[in-house]
Amino acid sequence: MNPALNLLHPYPFEKLRALFADVTPAADKSPIALSIGEPKHASPDFVAQTLADNLAQLAVYPTTAGLPALRESIARWAERRFALGDNGLNAETQVLPVNGTREALFAFTQALINREQADALVLSPNPFYQIYEGAALLAGAQPHYLPCTAEHGFNPDFSAVPAEIWQRCQLLFICSPGNPTGAVVPSETLKQLIALADQYDFVIASDECYSELYFDEAAPPVGLLQACAELGRTDYARCVAFHSLSKRSNLPGLRSGFVAGDAAILKQFLRYRTYHGCAMPVASQLASIAAWGDEAHVKENRDLYRAKFDAVLEILAPVLDIQRPDAGFYLWPRTPISDTDFARRLYQAEHVTVVPGSYLSREVDGNNPGANRVRMALVAPLAECIEAAQRIRRFVESL
Repeated sequence: MNPALNLLHPYPFEKLRALFADVTPAADKSPIALSIGEPKHASPDFVAQTLADNLAQLAVYPTTAGLPALRESIARWAERRFALGDNGLNAETQVLPVNGTREALFAFTQALINREQADALVLSPNPFYQIYEGAALLAGAQPHYLPCTAEHGFNPDFSAVPAEIWQRCQLLFICSPGNPTGAVVPSETLKQLIALADQYDFVIASDECYSELYFDEAAPPVGLLQACAELGRTDYARCVAFHSLSKRSNLPGLRSGFVAGDAAILKQFLRYRTYHGCAMPVASQLASIAAWGDEAHVKENRDLYRAKFDAVLEILAPVLDIQRPDAGFYLWPRTPISDTDFARRLYQAEHVTVVPGSYLSREVDGNNPGANRVRMALVAPLAECIEAAQRIRRFVESL
């Protein structure tokens, strides 16, 4: 077996199961899970109908590059959403459909990393989506973690990264809006990173799967390709952005997303994917076209999340150090006791599940930026989120 498999860390939910292994939660309370970031809002009916109407396409082999109509719909959506201008994305060369961002982020790393560079680094935020780390390790690179703390708005302090680290960097992962912090990387920071990528010859992979879950309809989160366009950089050199229908459209089971940006990179990534064998079924592609073409259901989705954040923050703000994130559907409060004790005792007392922040981060130089925080995913229905918040408040007040 590949010896790099032994380098992989247990997934956060595996650690959570171990933490709760000998805990019996209160029998008189129904379970409420705020732990897993799986959307629970209803999927759009018209997408399901499109999928059902095209089940005969299951008899057709899909191409890895996807239907031209799907690439066109993605390109036009990205142009509208990120102000790229007319024909700001070449649907033929700068867009590639993928089976969700999780699969694509992992596969992209395998295709990109030059294993002949023995000291290659993959930089990522810390805390982070664990796929970044696992993908780096299995590609033969070393992960390098950039702490995201409150002092820097829960984004990495890129100015503190020394030149020797940038020189070894082959791939920089950014996640904006962030998981679990909800922080958005500002446009000026994105432009600074693009300049660094040019200077040190690395690739920026921007995970933007939460980009459509925001609070201010007049100020959607900026994206990496948008920053490129503002610089007049329409070749998107060294820049790729990853998007998904999972959170935007409540379609996690469709496994549909895309990667867009640098055509030279995507040409080689397509070559890799042709061998990797991960083409999206044609019926799923047609359903995806329908989803990318409609914004009404996305606005309704944001309205639902906005109501939950308003209600939950009103309940929890008096008793926890907690703030509304820039975007996304997570809360990232500081805990009055250790994050693992908080999660374990909350589960026992109130049957509410949250993820310890230290499980989503790595300790570097004696510091774990997720320590004494927990991640709460507001994915359940409004009434259930309110009930969970009331239970959490009762628990905190009992400490």
